[in-house]
Amino acid sequence: MFLSLKSIELQGFKSFGRKTELVFGSSISSIVGPNGSGKSNVAEGFRFVLGEQSMKSLRSKRGEDLIWGGSPSLPRMNRAGVKVVFDNSKRLLDIDFKEVTVERVVHRDGQNEYLLNGTQVRLKDVIRLLAGANIGGSGYQIISQGEADRILNASPKERREMVEDALGLKLFQHKKAEGERKLDETAVNVDKTKSLRREIAPHLNFLRVQVEKIEKARELKDDLAAKLHDYLARENAWITQENARLGQELDEYESEVRTIENKLRDTHSKKGATREGSIAEHQAKLKSTETALAGVRRRREDVARELGRAEGALEANNVTVEQIVAVPHVREFAHAVDETLANAQSVDDISDLKRILSDIRGRIKAFVEGLSGNAPVTSEEARRHVERLCATLTEAEREEARLASALESIQSDIARTREESFTAERESVELQSRLREMQSKMTSVRIARENVATQKTRFQDEVREGVALIGSAIQGWDKGEIPQGALSEDRSLQEKRRRDIERLKIKIEESGLGNGDAVVKEFRQTKERDEFLGKELMDLEASAISLKNIIAELEETIDERFHEGLKSINEALGGFFNKLFGGGHAKLAVEKPRRKAQTAFDEAGPNGDDEESDFEEEEEIYAGLSIDVSLPRKKIRGLEVLSGGERALTSIALIFSMTQVNPPPFLILDETDAALDEANSKRYADMIQELGAKSQLIVITHNRATMAAAGELYGVTMSQDGVSKLLSVKLEEAERVAK
Repeated sequence: MFLSLKSIELQGFKSFGRKTELVFGSSISSIVGPNGSGKSNVAEGFRFVLGEQSMKSLRSKRGEDLIWGGSPSLPRMNRAGVKVVFDNSKRLLDIDFKEVTVERVVHRDGQNEYLLNGTQVRLKDVIRLLAGANIGGSGYQIISQGEADRILNASPKERREMVEDALGLKLFQHKKAEGERKLDETAVNVDKTKSLRREIAPHLNFLRVQVEKIEKARELKDDLAAKLHDYLARENAWITQENARLGQELDEYESEVRTIENKLRDTHSKKGATREGSIAEHQAKLKSTETALAGVRRRREDVARELGRAEGALEANNVTVEQIVAVPHVREFAHAVDETLANAQSVDDISDLKRILSDIRGRIKAFVEGLSGNAPVTSEEARRHVERLCATLTEAEREEARLASALESIQSDIARTREESFTAERESVELQSRLREMQSKMTSVRIARENVATQKTRFQDEVREGVALIGSAIQGWDKGEIPQGALSEDRSLQEKRRRDIERLKIKIEESGLGNGDAVVKEFRQTKERDEFLGKELMDLEASAISLKNIIAELEETIDERFHEGLKSINEALGGFFNKLFGGGHAKLAVEKPRRKAQTAFDEAGPNGDDEESDFEEEEEIYAGLSIDVSLPRKKIRGLEVLSGGERALTSIALIFSMTQVNPPPFLILDETDAALDEANSKRYADMIQELGAKSQLIVITHNRATMAAAGELYGVTMSQDGVSKLLSVKLEEAERVAK
């Protein structure tokens, strides 16, 4: 047989303070042990890891009670975890893994974690995955201690739910519940959508009226756009041309002013230099030249007089040099000097040589003075003196002529400089007059430019007003050709166009077109929203119809499978009941549902009228399951009169019959055979072996017959520290070894 449940691992869960793992290798595994050793904690571990939320079913009050509380030898833990491993090689679970591990961990603060193959998931994900394989955390497949007759004590509704769980209808019920939840949400959304449409309907009607008024004013707007387009194009062309013309004129005037100012500076500089520098300099030169000329003339006259005296002395002088100088005396002087020089050649001492040279110098000086002291002037000397005076006189005459010429030139320069000064003065006056004229023109141009700037500001305001009034229709006026006559026509025509445009603006504002685009846009958006809500309403209503159909199909499927499964359960129940009691019969029957009338009223429609009149609706009460029991050899019918053993046998027969229709992958039975005698225990063991052919069984028992039917035994003991421990015996392997 294929074994779906491979192992369970408990760590810190209740009495399992240490990590404990049970590996299941047989179709029937039995867990045995003394009372209080922790056997039932294994069954509750299965219930816990498979998603059980009721603390009562886990024999606890809080999540903290599930965690190992500690002992003198083993401290308490902060978390408890249970992990089960499934063999998914045959895709028992709808997940693409050959082995699936489901783990649940509880912390002392009560928080739970669910892990699927090590990845944290939601409890909802775990329940849906297990429900697809007919595995649940509670119900018929995990029968805890003392709950063997739970199906007998359950209410008809609870009994039906257990049967539906056994038939594998839980997944369909989950889908149905999800569909009903979505249907409720869809109904809420439908009501919200209808409410929104009712809210926007008055505003939409108001906007529609406004849009109709706005549409009537479109012609005014188109007319304004055309006139404004022409006006702005003409105004922009004129302003651009005027700005360019005035700017060019201003540039020319400014250039002319700079030229005049430069000329004025040159004229002033020239006039200042002439009057202050040149004239003063020429006058100084004139005075200096006149003084020099007078001095030269006096010196020429002195030289002329001295020349006359020298020429007279030259004519009377006939003395020669030979008459003055004695030859013996000259020879004696030359001999003495030669002798002294000869002596000097043999002297090595510098000081002696200097003394000799000083002596020779003195002799030469005395000789010359002796010759010239009382000697008369010779005729040769007088002639040379006359020649020198003639040369001096000639030089003085040339200097006089030069200075006279220079004096005349300076006087001419002074006269010319004064004339230039007068000319510069006249030019300065003319330039200043021209400068004032240019500045006046520049002022006029600037005033004209300011006027153009003012008109440009007004023009920009008109553009903004036009954009605010007619929006994008105003665009393009600056990209087309310049209208004919825009640059040459009289400005009064343009002013007339402006007045016409102002009148049109007033009409448009009075008609409410100023914010027309916003109103049209809001109307369009509101209409689109209403249409969207209408479409959403249709989609929601279609979705509601689809959900109702799906729910109806699911109900039909559940009902069909339920009745087919109930028929099969009753057939198996009859067989098991007959086998356990040796006769008699037991049967599950569907109770007849009770009905009650309910009056419903719908809300008034959008127009104030009731969409639907009052109506009566019959509400169906949930139809549960009752059990009809008839014991052999006794006139006993009904569960209330059964003894404890009879109730145990009946519940066992019912549980086993439920597993035959849609066998679960595994079944956990916690001491369901505790109330059976030896004969019934043997029958119970035979039934266990029969069930083991279809489902994997984990049986917690004290019954030897049940133990003998198991393929492996797990013994649970509890030591002095209160920790549950595990021993295992593979009976099938032992039997094979024994053979």
